Amino acid sequence: MPGLNLTRDEARERAGLVTVESYDIELDLTRGEKVFGSTTTVNFEATAGADTFIDAVTDTVHSVTLNGVELDPGTVSDGVRIQLPGLAARNELRIVADALYMNTGEGLHRFVDPVDDEVYLYSQFEVPDARRMFAVFEQPDLKAAFSFTVTAPDYWDLISNSPTPTPSPAGDGKATWAFSRTARISSYITALIAGPYEAVRSELTSSDGRTIPLGVFARKSIMEHLDAENIFTLTRQGFEFYEEQFGTPYPFEKYDQLFVPEFNAGAMENAGAVTFLESYVFRSRPTDAMVERRAITILHELAHMWFGDLVTMRWWNDLWLNESFAEFMSALAAAENTEFSQAWTTFSSMEKSWAYRQDQLPSTHPIKADINDLQDVQVNFDGITYAKGASVLRQLVAWVGQQEFMAGVREYFAKHAYSNTELTDLMRELEASSGRDLSEWTRLWLETAGVNKLEAEIATDDDGTITSFAVVQSATESHPTIRPHRAAVGFYDLNDAGQLVRTHRQELDVAGERTDVEALVGRKRPDLVLVNDDDLAYAKIRLDPASLQVAMKHLKDFEDSLPRTLVWGSAWDAARDAETPAREFVELVLRNIGHESDSSVVLVILGQLNTVLDYYVREEDRERIGDQAADRLWVLAREAESGSDKQLQFVKAFASRSHTADQLDTVAALFTGEQKLDGLQVDADLRWHLLTALVAGGRAAAADIAAELAADDTANGRLAAEVARAAIPTAASKLATWEAIIDGGELSNTHQRSAITGFKRAHDPALLEPFVEKYFQTIQGVWESKSWEIAQQIIVGLFPMAQTSEATLEATDAFLEQLGTGSPALRRMLVESRDAMVRALAAQAVDG
Repeated sequence: MPGLNLTRDEARERAGLVTVESYDIELDLTRGEKVFGSTTTVNFEATAGADTFIDAVTDTVHSVTLNGVELDPGTVSDGVRIQLPGLAARNELRIVADALYMNTGEGLHRFVDPVDDEVYLYSQFEVPDARRMFAVFEQPDLKAAFSFTVTAPDYWDLISNSPTPTPSPAGDGKATWAFSRTARISSYITALIAGPYEAVRSELTSSDGRTIPLGVFARKSIMEHLDAENIFTLTRQGFEFYEEQFGTPYPFEKYDQLFVPEFNAGAMENAGAVTFLESYVFRSRPTDAMVERRAITILHELAHMWFGDLVTMRWWNDLWLNESFAEFMSALAAAENTEFSQAWTTFSSMEKSWAYRQDQLPSTHPIKADINDLQDVQVNFDGITYAKGASVLRQLVAWVGQQEFMAGVREYFAKHAYSNTELTDLMRELEASSGRDLSEWTRLWLETAGVNKLEAEIATDDDGTITSFAVVQSATESHPTIRPHRAAVGFYDLNDAGQLVRTHRQELDVAGERTDVEALVGRKRPDLVLVNDDDLAYAKIRLDPASLQVAMKHLKDFEDSLPRTLVWGSAWDAARDAETPAREFVELVLRNIGHESDSSVVLVILGQLNTVLDYYVREEDRERIGDQAADRLWVLAREAESGSDKQLQFVKAFASRSHTADQLDTVAALFTGEQKLDGLQVDADLRWHLLTALVAGGRAAAADIAAELAADDTANGRLAAEVARAAIPTAASKLATWEAIIDGGELSNTHQRSAITGFKRAHDPALLEPFVEKYFQTIQGVWESKSWEIAQQIIVGLFPMAQTSEATLEATDAFLEQLGTGSPALRRMLVESRDAMVRALAAQAVDG
């Protein structure tokens, strides 16, 4: 993988030499299961006499012709780059090559459907993988017009950025599709999706009166589960909202959304041809949280059509702005123009908790990160780039005003359509529209790292009247920046019905280490004071002692979901920061989660509960408290409303934690149907979940997995079976899984991820003890020999958290010391995993 890198200096130098006009790309997808033909013709201007290179990750380069002169492929190509000496002012380059299909979710990914043996292809190019499909100057600021001519089986459907043309027969069951040329776009948002996909089609009218064709695509074996009308509804709502807010019509000719197999991310914003994780096609009952996540993802990708595709960052240091803007706008659109009116509650619970975690890692970085090369980019698809950036944008909108913010955005799109920009281009328009100088805000919020903490300091007289009120801000020693915040303070009182309701709200600017709030002096102290009410600010909060007591007793009694979520977040922060005993967080969750109304919040809290039970509770009490928690989760499942989302989530959480004989008996009875819960449908995915719990508990074995797979031999079924097989609790099984992951090389991206998930399922941590030494012996080789996605899955996924101990820390430190500074991306992965272990040991020390 290191040989695939590209530095910013190289990209800057190349951009100074080259201006690309167009690419004409010819692909032959009928050459078998390993390679495809890739012929690229590039027309570009250059500094006469200069030398440069073009990116092309190839299996074989057959010919390179520059301005009519044949270059020796053996001399100019190394399989990753093709050197281009002696350029003219105007150049035509033609490269004929064979490229490799991938099974890693990078480049042109090839998948065979086990249901009908049909082949499905899709491209995934961000960050640097268009070069795996065609020769390209692979950097975002070298925009060009692209045309694809593709030969494929004649019964396939082909989708790209331009509308799909009528194919021409090519003989022997083949056809050729000649797509029209695109507008000027960056290479990473070009796309090709090919195979016997099926589609549901519709259309809408854009704000400029054009008819925009819409398509929703999936494999034909899962089309029966595709709820296309829901997707079209969200798409129309997104179009309506964004075209109004941005003042710019949708910039492309059509809008297709394609659900593709073995996808690594949630989605990808290819211009006019967005690809999505196939898990968003629900073959079994999804949680409400998953339905909402799909909606947010749909809106996120649609926002990218303007911010990212129409106007694109010059270099990857502004990746954060692409992703943060789309993240912020998707939540805003969901809250203001869809059924998901509680989107900001979900944002607080999911995105902000991700941001706070990332921002407290040793690897945290400013939102505007220093991106020196492609490896820096890959590790910065993180909670800072997405979630903190979006949180800070929300803070900026609260400060300058939403109307003023959108006015600046509209001017930005008008000035920079189809071009590349930097952060300063956007900030200049926001300053003009708001009348504010944003230079200091930019410095404090975008160019420094770390998260602040806000607390209320309150004094009252004998009858409870507030005599002084201040918001106190602090920062960590390693990241000491004190920042301005636009925030609100909420007063909450218990009403006669026992609900905590807001009785007063004070919005203010928090500045400096102490901000006195004179407007609250003279008011009666409420039952609970909530700093950062409405979650406008990006900051951790702590409740004052009196408010904390009320919150712990009445967390379930908040009338609204967002303030309750903020208190949940504060409690999680305190447990994670080893400020409060882990078992207190467990008790808080189990006492209140049954009353939580927001599905996404339930999902997040259950995940946090698992972390606390597995790593933060003191070791000698871990099994007992874990078993008690599982028992309580089963009670919550039985008490939940029939057929409710919480019933499903609690059943799954209980099964995952089942450990005792009685608990496993219950799981077995649910699996066989001997035990029923009214309203609970034990569908295909839930059956696999229950079976895997039985396998991990030693109650089911390989034969049971094979029998279930025979009944569900689908792509999802095979992934679930991979998890279950890897969970078999024997030394031989764990070793076989390890070897398949590390040495086998045949697992696709999703099968490897599933195997890693199952491998880590072990009731007895000693079962994984032998792999600690193996891990540190192999990860350097993994990093050097495998693609980014595959290596990252292994290095992060197999880090030995089950052996949280000083000895494992010492082994980690020894590896980091010998690694040195030569592989910063690999080093960062290890440092972040190490931090999780350090936090776990600190939490264990204060538990009990």
